[in-house]
Amino acid sequence: MTVGVIMLVHTDLDRAAQVARHWAAQDCPVVMHVDRNVGRQAMRDLRETLADLAQVRFSRRHRCDWGGWGIVAATLDAAADMLGQFAHVRHVYLASGTCLPLRPVAQLRAYLAERPDTDFIESATTAEVPWPVGGLDAERFTMWFPFSWRRRRMLFDLAVGVQRRLGVRRRSPAGLVPHMGSQWWCLTRDTLNAILTDPDRAENDRFFRHVWIPDESYFQTLARRHARRIESRSLTLSKFDFQGKPHIFYDDHLQLLRRSDCFVARKIWPRADRLYAAFLGAAEQGAGATEPAPGKIDRAFARAVQRRTRGRAGLYMQSRFPNKHWENGITAAPYSVFQGFDEIHRDFMPWLARTTAAQVHGHLFAPLRAEFAEGQSVVQGALPDSAARRDYAPRDFLTSLIWNTRGTHQCFQFGPGDVQDIAWALAEDRNAQISVVSGAWAVPLFRAGGDFADLRIRAARLQGIESAHLNILRSPHVRARVRIWTLAEYLESPSEALRPILAELGVPEPATVPALVDLTGFGGFLQKLKNEGMHPFLMGDFPPEERQPPAAVPRPRAYVAR
Repeated sequence: MTVGVIMLVHTDLDRAAQVARHWAAQDCPVVMHVDRNVGRQAMRDLRETLADLAQVRFSRRHRCDWGGWGIVAATLDAAADMLGQFAHVRHVYLASGTCLPLRPVAQLRAYLAERPDTDFIESATTAEVPWPVGGLDAERFTMWFPFSWRRRRMLFDLAVGVQRRLGVRRRSPAGLVPHMGSQWWCLTRDTLNAILTDPDRAENDRFFRHVWIPDESYFQTLARRHARRIESRSLTLSKFDFQGKPHIFYDDHLQLLRRSDCFVARKIWPRADRLYAAFLGAAEQGAGATEPAPGKIDRAFARAVQRRTRGRAGLYMQSRFPNKHWENGITAAPYSVFQGFDEIHRDFMPWLARTTAAQVHGHLFAPLRAEFAEGQSVVQGALPDSAARRDYAPRDFLTSLIWNTRGTHQCFQFGPGDVQDIAWALAEDRNAQISVVSGAWAVPLFRAGGDFADLRIRAARLQGIESAHLNILRSPHVRARVRIWTLAEYLESPSEALRPILAELGVPEPATVPALVDLTGFGGFLQKLKNEGMHPFLMGDFPPEERQPPAAVPRPRAYVAR
């Protein structure tokens, strides 16, 4: 007794012939179905190539459209030929022309000999399977599908929509519970013969002829009626991506396929010469008791799906540019944004660069140019300081900067005088650490002096911009880590405010804090703005009398009572 192989072939006939010869050389009869779409000359060449093999036969040809009845009809005819012409076949293995045996045929034969009454076929009801892609699960059995999904997609969708509106509900034959599963199965002779000779075969065929993708439900349903014992799994390694399309195996998947311990794998790239040479050229060995374990490589496929659907954090490639909010993180690494600090501290940026290991930029979104660290005009990733190029896609500018400088923490200044198009991107980025001293923009105005009417106009404009930005930072949609102080709150204890910020940069206790600018008369400046009709409310409670920030009061030492 042996195992027979049905091969469904529609392309790459030379590879299909190579695999068929491998099966036949190990005393496995092969019945090949070649799609009617294959030309006559190609078919004649294939027959001539395999003419010396008595165990290779060809079944009646059908046109096999994806999702249509033709694939089932081809399988049924090939199965009838297999059972009728090879009486010594005990199990029948369904494979495609792109399938490749991974283990010696002797091991497969021994494995099946130990399980003479077991059918290996995925078979589960529509309520129990999570893999249907396209929105049709139970509906594939209750509607009519007269049009090809691939060749006549518009008519297919129109027919589905009309039937949904009309409430069309087909009934399955009495006693038949539709099941679904992988197309690639291995059935016993008895089960397959019972399906072919079922007294209700004509009625079953009429029903499934109008089911969508019947090759994933016909045998899966009828095996439940006739099988003695079913193991609901396939012996063929077949992985699918998030769109329901099969993964293709290439030469660099050699070790991955070996680790799976599966008997057969699909879908193999036809020019994967290394795979075909490794698995078809290996010497046949004795029986092996290793159980097929596709789960061993599931982690690799899960990572592949993750990479395909989400990509790498903070990386946008030409081959995978996601829709908005589909990206796997706006940026690739944490970074810090400081707003208002360089206005109230002398030499804040040089101090921050000395104190931390971060790369400290100026105002990256300044109107005239991106103020890169150390006055650079171009930084890693070929990013220029051109404001025009940056403002064409400010979010992409930020993403590219963080990606190309990952490994070094980036810091930059921001304020109401900068280009604000980046504000929402900063607020929605989990990697952003945003620290704001609101109202600090008034300090440079105060120190600049000049025409007060002009200062009042500029103050009103800057306050409106910063107020809108603070509303964004307080939105429930914010994902960034945000700290906000009013200017009055911050000046009460600058060192206490800076401590948690620096701790995130790896400096838990700074040795020094940069000196504050001279704010003598600043309270009077704010009061004058009020008197002129502009209400500066973002600074907090600033009294009109002149004052300097209070000197730091030394903390009393703790004493331990004995």
